[in-house]
Amino acid sequence: MSLEESDRTSIDPQRRADHLCVLVHGLWGTPSHLDYLAKSLREKHPEDKLNILVAKSNSGSYTYDGIETGGERVTQEVEELLNELIQAGTPIAKLSIVGYSLGGLIARYAIGLLYSKGWFEKIKPINFTTFATPHLGVRTPLRGYHSQLWNAFGARTLSSSGRQLFTIDTFRDTKRPILSILADPSSIFIRALSEFKTRNLYANIVNDRSAPFYTTAIASTDPFVDLDTVDLRTLDLYSPVILDPENPVSPKSTKEPLQPFYTRFATGGQSLLTRIPLYTALIALIPVATVAWTINSGIQSFRSNKRIQLHEQGKGLDGYRIPLLMNGNSARSAVGGAFRRVNSAHGHDYLPESQDDDSDNLDASAEDLPKLDLKRTSSRKADFPTLALSDEQFEMIRNLDNVGFKKYPVHIRNHRHTHAAIIVRMQKPGFDEGKVVVRHWLDETFEL
Repeated sequence: MSLEESDRTSIDPQRRADHLCVLVHGLWGTPSHLDYLAKSLREKHPEDKLNILVAKSNSGSYTYDGIETGGERVTQEVEELLNELIQAGTPIAKLSIVGYSLGGLIARYAIGLLYSKGWFEKIKPINFTTFATPHLGVRTPLRGYHSQLWNAFGARTLSSSGRQLFTIDTFRDTKRPILSILADPSSIFIRALSEFKTRNLYANIVNDRSAPFYTTAIASTDPFVDLDTVDLRTLDLYSPVILDPENPVSPKSTKEPLQPFYTRFATGGQSLLTRIPLYTALIALIPVATVAWTINSGIQSFRSNKRIQLHEQGKGLDGYRIPLLMNGNSARSAVGGAFRRVNSAHGHDYLPESQDDDSDNLDASAEDLPKLDLKRTSSRKADFPTLALSDEQFEMIRNLDNVGFKKYPVHIRNHRHTHAAIIVRMQKPGFDEGKVVVRHWLDETFEL
């Protein structure tokens, strides 16, 4: 029996745990992806102190069905457990929620529904945490036809979730993408997020092919494109994995001396020769993978659309179809495997220097939000150029920064699949650095 099943099926009135922590997995995920998080959380906080729910209603291809559908499913799971605990005489007084990858966006939707249904009037929101969550979507910050082609193709291979992650969807009658609504200061989602005592995020600085740094860190810059040109500052107890959230990086004060031409030519030639087998394999495999991926995506999208239709016809959804915006003042409107490698192969494009100053607007205050005491780090770094993001993405940064996240850059060196390693998605020796991330989360940010 898994950890979350034992928590759900053996409610002991003597436990008296009044704090519930909900864990939400990501795209193509299963509850088992969160085993290490759940196990570590349980070892830190026993059953008489904390209830743990690992959401399972969006397992596997169900994550194709979109943030809204996934959020409603998770909300239903949470409400069922809350009511079950009330009936057992152990009502919940505190709530925390943790989202991994797409699960962080689903979690942001779910807390808005819980807020709108009045749960936050009875339960105190404590911790909201995301690991490698693409808060700004996964649109490639590039200019030119090649980026437009990739963004258009990628958006159409993951059903509703794909359109939403690439921000080409129109959510309900808002004429705006769902990610824009999730970050609207007058929405139930931002109102709910602002209720949490702590808001923390962990973002890989390199090698995250699914969700790069700028989107997981809610940032308009990426200082970590070339680590040879910067100095990293880490937290002593968690070095070299966790960077200092207040001052993680700075340009190197002195540049490395330029090597002689012959040395550079020889080194570059050797590097090219070692990569020839890889390039040859990619040339042969990418067309096959493209066809296979496209066919599979078509099948999964068809199935996803059928599931969404059934979900829309299901009972109990009336309580979730509530007004998304609290008032009329809204903010300004405006792929596995080879595909992740193609996406990560692009370098970033940046705005012209004359436009960098416009990013100062990211620090403007939102009139609709209460002033918060939580110290936050700015997503804008003057020493690094501004990425060529969309207007909607810049708006998301401003609004989410106004709510306030403590942002922890993560430097995983021993494995290139940092998206999985950051939460130790499976037991691999190369994922051990993820255990440092989880230890930091539990010891430094998670409040019981």
